[in-house]
Amino acid sequence: MTLRESELAKVSDHKWGTMKELVEYIAKSIVSHPDHVEVLEEDVGAGDIRLSLTVHPDDMGKAIGSRGRIVQSIRTVLRVSAVKHDVRVSLEID
Repeated sequence: MTLRESELAKVSDHKWGTMKELVEYIAKSIVSHPDHVEVLEEDVGAGDIRLSLTVHPDDMGKAIGSRGRIVQSIRTVLRVSAVKHDVRVSLEID
């Protein structure tokens, strides 16, 4: 399952409160156990934000995707949103 370009545009154009909420929304939309999705946000200074996504062990493959395509798509959406907020963001999956 991959996010199509039109879906990416809708997500990136939405007025999200935080990067954390954006990742939570996307992750909960693609996993089988949305109640186990947790995103931790850490401000590492100098306009850098580190996000850690935790999902149910059974959903790890869905969050990463084949050859990492899903997580790369999420990171791309984050980069677009980060540019709008003048920050840099990184995403790790635990």
